[in-house]
Amino acid sequence: MYKIIFAGTPDFATPTLQMLIDSGHEIRAVYTQPDRAAGRGRQIRQSPVKQLALQYGIQLHQPASLKGPEKAAVLQDLDVDLMVVVAYGLILPKKILEIPRLGCVNVHASILPRWRGAAPIQRAVMAGDRRTGVTIMQMELGLDTGPVLHQASCSIEPGETAVELHDRLSVLGAEALKEVLPLVLSAEQPREVQDHQAATYAEKLSKSEATLDWGESAIDLQRRVMALNSWPVAQTVVAGKMLRVWRAEARETETSLEPGTVLDNPRQLDVATEAGVLRLLEVQLPGGKRIAAESFLNANTIAGTKLG
Repeated sequence: MYKIIFAGTPDFATPTLQMLIDSGHEIRAVYTQPDRAAGRGRQIRQSPVKQLALQYGIQLHQPASLKGPEKAAVLQDLDVDLMVVVAYGLILPKKILEIPRLGCVNVHASILPRWRGAAPIQRAVMAGDRRTGVTIMQMELGLDTGPVLHQASCSIEPGETAVELHDRLSVLGAEALKEVLPLVLSAEQPREVQDHQAATYAEKLSKSEATLDWGESAIDLQRRVMALNSWPVAQTVVAGKMLRVWRAEARETETSLEPGTVLDNPRQLDVATEAGVLRLLEVQLPGGKRIAAESFLNANTIAGTKLG
């Protein structure tokens, strides 16, 4: 039985923590980010990883930073073999990386070196990648630059949203680490240096990316809509109101209408783009619920209206 520390924060990390708990190894402590205000009510919420750790009575640490000798001393006293990091959200200084006997390994949601950084799932969907996966990586100071211990790939299904892909990859990440964990713990797993020349960067998402530009092609707009589900959610303006677009589908339909113009179709919410037509499938008005576009059209006549 080995002694392990786990560091993670969001839902994506919980399947891996559950796998480690079930593995029979000793989970000495769980590190997760401090409780923060969230949602419309700005109520203080515990991270999903914290909730799972509390369920099993595991020792918790929630520092705002891991910098400083006192943070390293706490970790040193835990006397562990390995630290497993999944979407923790804090930078691990060199001193921290060196404390566990076998170092720190990370479960990252892409096939490195493609999509290093904060938003690999969303960037893969936005770029139209056909495949992605997870990488088990030995951590070093660089951002997702460490040697690869193991990878598992999967397809990105047509019409799949980032949140749907996120849920699949969170499970795949736990399975991939489970497969390779015995060799990692015995220090027998081979390491493969990444091809740094082939690296791409998955920049953090921003709200400014949510506004749909109808001067883009239908396929690029579809990818943006699906990538930004469930945050920050794609949006456009209709009749002076902000319309959130949760799902959409590119159509090869040709039209001479100006980009952004709603086609005359009583049952489908089709919008002209620079190349092709974007069919909005699920939308939401301010203060309303997410609804099928057909339901939206039943209550709103917008044929010929220009969006944006």
